[in-house]
Amino acid sequence: MSTIRTVDLEKTYSDNGVPVHALRGVSIEVEEGEFTVIAGPSGSGKTTLLNMIGALDTPTRGKVFLDGEDISELNRNELGELRLKKIGFVFQAYNLIPVLSALENIEFTMMLAGVPEKERHERAFAAMEKLHIAELAKKRPNEMSGGQQQRVAVARAVVNNPTIILADEPTANLDSETGADLLDMMETMNREHNITFIFSSHDPQVIDRARRLLILKDGKIAEDRR
Repeated sequence: MSTIRTVDLEKTYSDNGVPVHALRGVSIEVEEGEFTVIAGPSGSGKTTLLNMIGALDTPTRGKVFLDGEDISELNRNELGELRLKKIGFVFQAYNLIPVLSALENIEFTMMLAGVPEKERHERAFAAMEKLHIAELAKKRPNEMSGGQQQRVAVARAVVNNPTIILADEPTANLDSETGADLLDMMETMNREHNITFIFSSHDPQVIDRARRLLILKDGKIAEDRR
């Protein structure tokens, strides 16, 4: 069974009354354990497609299926549960909560999922140790470098044991060495835990790591390279 399937996915926005077609009939299937990069020029629909797959936005037309389930049939609470339990998100802007420490940021999604406090601590520390950031536990985001913040964001994404991780331009604010380290870490997680990774990126070093490359142009799949 495909982990992810989109069928004739379309998204149209209104820009001062002028329709903008971000996606135009996108149909893809992504199998469990894939390491896929969605590439394309700015405005091609990369982030929009990622947001549709992650149930952060709704399509104008078409369907998204996760593990065979049509997510358009789910209500708001069910979508929230889906995101908490199946999907980890890594954003370009990190999206860490400024007033929380690194440890608290990593624990936050587990708290929302109702994980008991003792288990939250243990799982968060284990994730930090695995990503070599245990020394950052008490630091707040403004006390960390960009690379450290992104590692905290990755720890937060993986700590709930998701089956899918969606990463939107994860290396955009990092130098090449830090970006390479982050990708090494993600490849290891993909290989050891069979987590499905989907990136949106125009970074050549991310694209070079792809085992599958989807190229978007004007909201359509222009190429699908395996």
